[in-house]
Amino acid sequence: MLLTLLALLSGCPAPEPEACAGEVLFGAPNANTGLNADQCAPACADCGGAPWAPPDYTSSDREGWLAWTLVDAPAPGESDPYAGSVDVTEPGADAVCGFLPDSGSTYRLFDYESTAAATKAGARVTHYGRCGTCSSLQDLAVYAANPDLTEPVRACGLDNLDGDVTALTACIAALGFTDACATTWAWNTLHTRDACLTACMADLDAPYNNADGSLNDCLQCDEDESGAVFKAVAGRTRRNTGLASSICRPCSEVKPLVHDYPTAD
Repeated sequence: MLLTLLALLSGCPAPEPEACAGEVLFGAPNANTGLNADQCAPACADCGGAPWAPPDYTSSDREGWLAWTLVDAPAPGESDPYAGSVDVTEPGADAVCGFLPDSGSTYRLFDYESTAAATKAGARVTHYGRCGTCSSLQDLAVYAANPDLTEPVRACGLDNLDGDVTALTACIAALGFTDACATTWAWNTLHTRDACLTACMADLDAPYNNADGSLNDCLQCDEDESGAVFKAVAGRTRRNTGLASSICRPCSEVKPLVHDYPTAD
């Protein structure tokens, strides 16, 4: 199966941030995506780099991650990050968030300037970029178990149209997220609702990706209006974590990363 997926992939000479012409996008398409397996697959040629595909993480893998407890876990944000002055400056291209075992079954998260620096410190890379509210292994488990989070999070938003961030956070947390990560998702949902209402109501039943692979207008508006702050606050996304989503993306936006953590004591 992997060889079949890789055979579908095409590369391009230089790893530019734009999608390669005719490339197969990276993702896990479903009935909501709008693309088929010839257009989107959970594997990448990395636009001229070595072919790569993420492992098929199992329930046993996720249970192993959930056996760990994060020390000094981030607290849920009490104020709207979109109303403040969040620093959205992206760290260096090599920056990573590292998992460092502490004692027993506990661990800590630290920012490192590179994978090499994390490895030297005894840490394992859990995603690229800075650590944030969604960087825990608990949140990783939710991302890995749910390729399509757009539909359930959107349902939470529609069920909480009054803008009550507490109720919206509780709905999103029920998916398994930490409270801090769920709060970040809630603020993002409310901001996108306000900034992209017209586009999102029009695209309520639209596929996530258009026929040419681009995002529908609602998702593109969310990316443009809410994406930078979400990434800065949350830290972890599927793209910087090496996980496929039902929203298909150019391989140039995806970080190839394999999650292999020690067994908790």
